[in-house]
Amino acid sequence: MNISATMVKELREKTGAGMMDCKAALIETAGDIEQAIDWLRKKGLSKAAKKAGRLAAEGLVGIASDGSRAAVVEVNSETDFVARNETFQALVRSVATTALANDGDHGKTAAATYPGKSHTVEDEVRETIAAIGENMTFRRSAMLAVGAGAVGSYMHGSAADGLGKIGVLVALESDGKTDVLAEVARKIAMHVAATNPVAIDASGIDPATVEREKAILLEKHQGKPANVQEKIAESGLKTYYKEVCLLEQPFVHDGSKTVAQVVRETETQAGAPVKLTGFVRFALGEGIEKEASDFAAEVAAAAGTN
Repeated sequence: MNISATMVKELREKTGAGMMDCKAALIETAGDIEQAIDWLRKKGLSKAAKKAGRLAAEGLVGIASDGSRAAVVEVNSETDFVARNETFQALVRSVATTALANDGDHGKTAAATYPGKSHTVEDEVRETIAAIGENMTFRRSAMLAVGAGAVGSYMHGSAADGLGKIGVLVALESDGKTDVLAEVARKIAMHVAATNPVAIDASGIDPATVEREKAILLEKHQGKPANVQEKIAESGLKTYYKEVCLLEQPFVHDGSKTVAQVVRETETQAGAPVKLTGFVRFALGEGIEKEASDFAAEVAAAAGTN
């Protein structure tokens, strides 16, 4: 099969590998681009493949919404510098839009066709790795939707429109005025960004977490009568719920009210019953183990100085 310069150029753009390596890969795979990418990766010749093992804990959280539905995604990179790169920002926006179209499902989004391209989101991430020169991962995605009402969003540490460090979605189910609901949902989303609640209410907390909290409380009061310990533990758990359950938390915009009270007051303004049905909070890099490093030393090492 005749391997054209166009084919070699396309493979090089996708993998960042050398021209001769790309030509060899295409010859070995009879011109099949996808098989050629895998061939290069197996040979360790793809720059994207070489970077895949490097820790990516920076990047951006992105949000896409249409009023009654909203999706949030996290796309990681190795350094914070990339978050300011317009190519990377465009990637995150498109991934968020694609996630919204795929109900926030991570697997479906990764396998979906990338907007304006013939390949997948996963393939586009790989191409961007080769173009920018850093490892990147489409880490996670989620979506909230309401049959009637509004899904509000808030982005903290905004790097650009819909992009930042902490992305929050809050869903309010109601037949009331959507403009009122959207504004309240946005304010509650700001609250969630600040307080990082565990669940909407006590019923949403993992029973194992509750048992662990109770065990800690009981241990603190060893030696007291069992019935006294139980009462202390019960009181302590109520305090715990107020700290970690969204509806029981003091509202950050007005500490004299709980979030539950704010939701109830919204019913008067919206003209219909309102129920907070869900929230999602993505903080960039949470749960990723980052290695402590001396940035100045890294730069000196890269420059070949002491």
